[in-house]
This record gives sequence, structure tokens and C-alpha cells, in this order.
Amino acid sequence: MDVVLLAKAAIMGVVEGLTEFLPISSTGHLILAGALLGFDDEKAKVFDIAIQTGAILAVIIVYWQKIRATLVALPTQRQAQRFATNVAIGFAPAVVLGLLLGKAIKAHLFTPGVVATTFILGGLVILWAERRQQAAVRITDVDQMTPWDALKVGLVQCLAMVPGTSRSGATIIGGMLLGLSRKAATDFSFYLAIPTLVGAGAYSLYKERALLSVADAPMFAVGLFFSFVSAWACVRWLLRYIASHSFTPFAWYRIAFGIVVLVTSGMGWIGWHG
Repeated sequence: MDVVLLAKAAIMGVVEGLTEFLPISSTGHLILAGALLGFDDEKAKVFDIAIQTGAILAVIIVYWQKIRATLVALPTQRQAQRFATNVAIGFAPAVVLGLLLGKAIKAHLFTPGVVATTFILGGLVILWAERRQQAAVRITDVDQMTPWDALKVGLVQCLAMVPGTSRSGATIIGGMLLGLSRKAATDFSFYLAIPTLVGAGAYSLYKERALLSVADAPMFAVGLFFSFVSAWACVRWLLRYIASHSFTPFAWYRIAFGIVVLVTSGMGWIGWHG
């Protein structure tokens, strides 16, 4: 396989891993990186979704103790059953709305104007959420969440179907606005990512299987590997970061990035395709 193509796959893997779990939109960054690298055809779009599995593997490893304890206790312990039920409830809205609206969103909303706007609006929401967060906390641990809490976070996650919104940003900041602490919102966002992104990746590969061949395996393997490594480092860093910092710097980054996207796309520097 072409070495240049493998290098592009590695870069895209790093971009996916570093941005998937930060509130800055992995989709927006992958669209931009793909446009700059000339890696933005239909097969590349499947690749972008598929390599999310590498990032999810990193989350599973980081949270393995909790995941393993839940699986072991699931048949007998009510708390484990409640936690698993909450994750399933939070996952359900994305399945329903994704199947209903996914095709239309990809056809009409994957444009620089939409991505830039959602970047900027998302940044403003983060600034607002951080200013009111301290007085709003009522849940400090994911085990305190009710099914209703999980459903509300799951509905908020659906906002991330609009490119540039950020799945992690929607669930973390949405969770904070709904009364979760920064740590609880981040933890539940990571747990919710496991079925959401694995499901999206598997569905995309199945639906677009006609585009793929055995010759594409090295490209996908490289993307998955670099996605995993960069995501593992990013998740571990983020968990340390949120212990003593807010998401405000990410808000300003989103606003600045959105402005750059508007300017560069308006001047024709980025060949985006909706």
C-alpha cells in the first residue's frame, strides 16, 4: 500500500484520538484534516467513523476496573444493573435519531458554515456552563444518576449529530447543565461513548462495505493504532486535568477555531464538500 496513504491514515488516527474525548469536536477536526490532506472521499468518511473504535478501546482500558466490576456484578447486584441500564437508556436516543436523520444530516450539514457556527456556539455554551456550574451540582458520581438523568444526557448527545458540536462536549457540558459534577459528567460521557461509537463504527462499515476491500486493511489498521495510542494519552490527561481545571480554555479554542474555519473556507483555502 502507498506509504503516503498510510502516513495520512496515521495523521487522521492521531487527530481522532486527540479530539474524540475533548469538547472540541472530532468530526470537525477530521473534516478539516481530511480536506487539507486530500483524504476526504467516500471511503475516507467510512475510515473516519471506523477508527473511533481505536479511541474507544483506550477508554475501555482506562476504565477497565469499573467496567469489569460492573460485568461481574451484573447478574446479582442492583447497583451494577442500574448503571448498565442507565448507559443503555443514554445510548437509545442516538440509535433512534441516528437511523432517522443520519443520512439527511450527512447530505446537508457537513459544510464549513455549519461546522464553524456550531464550534462558536458550543464555545459560548461552555463559557456559560462553567460560570453557573458550582451552584448547580447535585450528582457527584455516575452511580447516583437516575434513568431520567441518563435519558436527558442521551438526548443531549444527539445534538452531536450536527458536525462541529462534539459528542463529548454535548454530553459533558450537557451533563453539567443538568446537575452533574464535571467529573461525573466526564465519566458518564466516556461510558456512553463505548456503545455509541462502537455501534456507529460497525454500522458504517456494514452499510458501506461495498466501498472496501482487503487491500484497505493496512490503512484501517494504522488509523486504529494511532487513534488508540493518542486517545489513551488524551483520556488519561483529561481525567487529571478536570480535577483542578475548568473547560473554559476549550471554549475559547472552539470560538477561535470556528472563526478560522469561516475565514479560510470563505477565502477558498479549504476544499470542503458537503
